[in-house]
Amino acid sequence: MFAHGESPPLRDLADYGGKRTDIVDFGSGIDYGDHKWFQDKPVRPAAPPPQPEYTPAPEVIITNDNFEYALNSAPNVLYARYKQYGQLGVLAWCSEFSELIEGLKELGFDGNMFTTTRTQALETCSQLLKLPMEIEMQLIVLYLSSQVSRLRHFLDSETVWDDYPTPTFPVHPPPVSVG
Repeated sequence: MFAHGESPPLRDLADYGGKRTDIVDFGSGIDYGDHKWFQDKPVRPAAPPPQPEYTPAPEVIITNDNFEYALNSAPNVLYARYKQYGQLGVLAWCSEFSELIEGLKELGFDGNMFTTTRTQALETCSQLLKLPMEIEMQLIVLYLSSQVSRLRHFLDSETVWDDYPTPTFPVHPPPVSVG
């Protein structure tokens, strides 16, 4: 094709797209000299009519009130379960809290969550992590923290919280004697 050191003509290099490079199109030849540009202002669309004020259905109000009550009671219920059953009570309560989170998510996805319900849920998350519970089983601490994190992420995914308990895994496990 080409000898060593020679390169193809530039017109052959530019022909990679299947277009003809030997013809230049300068347009259709229409004269726009007499046209007056930007003389007529564009017509502004009419403003949409104001929306009527949103009035939630009575069922939505009752549902939000029930969730607010449950969220307000959650720290007390968790602490009572801890006092009554210990660490396993916390584990069982986390499963119930998971069901509450699913209900809140459904309420939010339906567009029926009030801002007061959202605020109460975020406040409840902070209160849950501040409870004075001595939980030795780190799996339960992680499960409780993950449930709180899941609710917080649903309600406010942009905020970063740093109030989670630090897991205390044993660094040096006790020696095991095989006998």
